[in-house]
Amino acid sequence: MPDVIKLLPENIANQIAAGEVVQRPASVVKELLENSVDAGSTHIQLIIKNAGKTLVQVVDNGCGMSETDARMSFERHATSKIQNLGDLYQIHTLGFRGEALASIAAVAEVELKTKRTIDETGTSIIADNSEIIKQEACSSPDGTSIAVKNLFYNVPARKNFLKSNSIEIRHINDEFIRVSLANPGIHFTMFNENEEVYHLRPGNLHQRIVSLFGRKYDEILVPIEEKTDIITIKGFIGKPDAARKVRGDQYFFANNRFIKNAYLNHAVSGAYEELLASDGYPFYAIFMELYPSRIDINVHPTKTEIKFEDEKMIYAIMRSSVRKSLNQYHIAPGLSFEDEMSIRIQEPGFQNRESIKTSTPSTGGYNQGSSNDFLKSSQKASPEQWSELYKILENAEPSVPEVSPDVEELEGMDGTEQKPVIQLHLKYIVTSIRSGMMVVHQQLAHERILYERYLEAMEAPANYSQKLLFPEVLELSPPDYALIAEIQPEISSLGFELEPFGKNAFMINGIPADLPDSGSKSILEKIIGDYKNTEGAEKYSKSEKLALAFAKNTAVKIGRPLAYTEMTSLIDELFACKTPYFSPEGRPALITISSDELDKKFRK
Repeated sequence: MPDVIKLLPENIANQIAAGEVVQRPASVVKELLENSVDAGSTHIQLIIKNAGKTLVQVVDNGCGMSETDARMSFERHATSKIQNLGDLYQIHTLGFRGEALASIAAVAEVELKTKRTIDETGTSIIADNSEIIKQEACSSPDGTSIAVKNLFYNVPARKNFLKSNSIEIRHINDEFIRVSLANPGIHFTMFNENEEVYHLRPGNLHQRIVSLFGRKYDEILVPIEEKTDIITIKGFIGKPDAARKVRGDQYFFANNRFIKNAYLNHAVSGAYEELLASDGYPFYAIFMELYPSRIDINVHPTKTEIKFEDEKMIYAIMRSSVRKSLNQYHIAPGLSFEDEMSIRIQEPGFQNRESIKTSTPSTGGYNQGSSNDFLKSSQKASPEQWSELYKILENAEPSVPEVSPDVEELEGMDGTEQKPVIQLHLKYIVTSIRSGMMVVHQQLAHERILYERYLEAMEAPANYSQKLLFPEVLELSPPDYALIAEIQPEISSLGFELEPFGKNAFMINGIPADLPDSGSKSILEKIIGDYKNTEGAEKYSKSEKLALAFAKNTAVKIGRPLAYTEMTSLIDELFACKTPYFSPEGRPALITISSDELDKKFRK
């Protein structure tokens, strides 16, 4: 029997290795930017075309390479960063494996131009499918330019699995932000389709954060600094009231290398304790400096996961450092009961309006009459109102919940006789049905109502918008600006009138008719966050993602008292929906319990 084990050809081996290092255009961006930083560059330029699928180019003014080094850089495991095994435990650079260019050249066409300051001419190399096609002397400025073209042209399966251009661009933005955030002293610029997206001048970390994320971050940043024998921690955290519903703006750096660590993230979240809502994620950009021998960064191909020598100790130091900064800058909850109730009752999007529907188009089959009384403008609850609510609760029959009621049972609620309907714990609506009782979750039910209504509105030819007397300017980070620009037609169909206003900003000229004049900016910002959270969910279309984000941010919230007419209207509208039993995300919007089950509870 002949031998069957053979050595793979070099180009195939490189393509296999590239699968670990180069997963998408953003992977190329990361490797090239980190090489430029290691080269001692003071100015780095990133150029993107077709979301990196056609071109990713990085130009720097770093040390450059000699003719021999330029050729060697395309060989696997050729590096200037380490020489022996001991160097692995003393790594001070971002790259060290010597596999980036070899991996990239295995799945793309690569053109490199480089020149050292001491050389009269530079070197130009063209590589394709792991082979050097051309090498010659050339005229070139000091530094290095690497252009990666037609990524995955020779790996069709990998190319087909790339996402849409908008998603790939957001991944590229993420990598650019991470590298530029870690190096505020370097001048970074980024161009997408010949349009400048970022222009980041050298400065300190505070200035770099504001340049990347917008001027509003200037007011929310809290410095953090702690020095121990084990670790030095410095950077900035965000104020609790500026927490977002998306986890994106959270950055850990170990020895200036971006890392992901759920354990340390838990330490930071724990330091905020009761300062945050359950779905709130604070901003942070925290830099950790440790002895290189106390961490192991050679555990993952992307080098974003590392091992700490004493992770529990670092967890404790991290948590106490964040807590110390929050206390030092007097950031702590200071709400009285009266203030808290005012906040809970006056939810954004429900102040000073007669109806949740107003002139918004109705979903087919909706009960128009009942919806006109639904969710009238809320005022701060007086002690007398609370007393009245407690009287109702005391006189009400006990209620327990189960599954969906039959439509025939609910039809019994349409009679003229007033049915007993109460609000329980400012969260549930309890009412009787023929077979027992029903409990409706007021927020999830309203999310279902609005979700179907917004979906229908996006399909309707006309929108229902009210002009703002004083238009508002919405300033965004470049990735969020690109996201709004992408979904602007769908947003317009819901009633928002937006127009570009300078760089990375929109002017809000009109809002949906059922939203209050105030709060449109904050609602749009929250919608961006929720839309991002559903981006990876393939089961939702773009319209469904947007409708879900709008519904979650404009629905009546837990903790809001509802009048009898509001509760009955909510139930009426819920059962006019196509899918009344579940929220848009699949959670039960209502449950029932039968009289038989109640009897069993009392052992009758």
